[in-house]
Amino acid sequence: MRWLDRVLQRWRGSVARRWVPRGSRVLDVGCHHGEFLCALGSRLGVGVGLDPLAPNASGPRWALVRDRFPPASPLPDASFDAVVLLATLEHVPDKDEVARECFRVLRPGGRVVVTVPSRLVDPIVLALARLGLADGMSLDEHHGFNPAETRGLFARHGFRLLRWRPFQLGLNHLFVFAKPQAAGGSDPPQPGSP
Repeated sequence: MRWLDRVLQRWRGSVARRWVPRGSRVLDVGCHHGEFLCALGSRLGVGVGLDPLAPNASGPRWALVRDRFPPASPLPDASFDAVVLLATLEHVPDKDEVARECFRVLRPGGRVVVTVPSRLVDPIVLALARLGLADGMSLDEHHGFNPAETRGLFARHGFRLLRWRPFQLGLNHLFVFAKPQAAGGSDPPQPGSP
């Protein structure tokens, strides 16, 4: 990973981090080498990172597993407070399977935090990769995904949109979705809430 790739990765993480409540059980799908789980610091209760290219590794409150999502060994129902997909959804061929599985593994009131690049990013990253300024990691796997489809994808599977906003000069999009609370529950806490 080159310098520019790391800067953009940290930027995505800083935008997403505030949507992970303190003490959360976090599933990081497409975790790379666990950078986001490590950067959560005290916000992380326990974390699991899944990525087909991740090293099998662990830290005091997290473990990385070399696997796809959904993993070969199913995760327990309602076992996470937050599922994070940072620059991951566009690489997944069956996005409905991913949204369905996010719903299953989240507790009621839990969140899915997603970043998705604009379609304009592909030619920019390709040019930067040709110049040796970026790696263009798995650029061929973007599957032509349009970020505008993200809201409908997660809504189809029972999620409610909490937040959407472009960032990185409009070249990336943050989506935060909530799984509904049990009957009579309240909305999930907003950023900065305990």
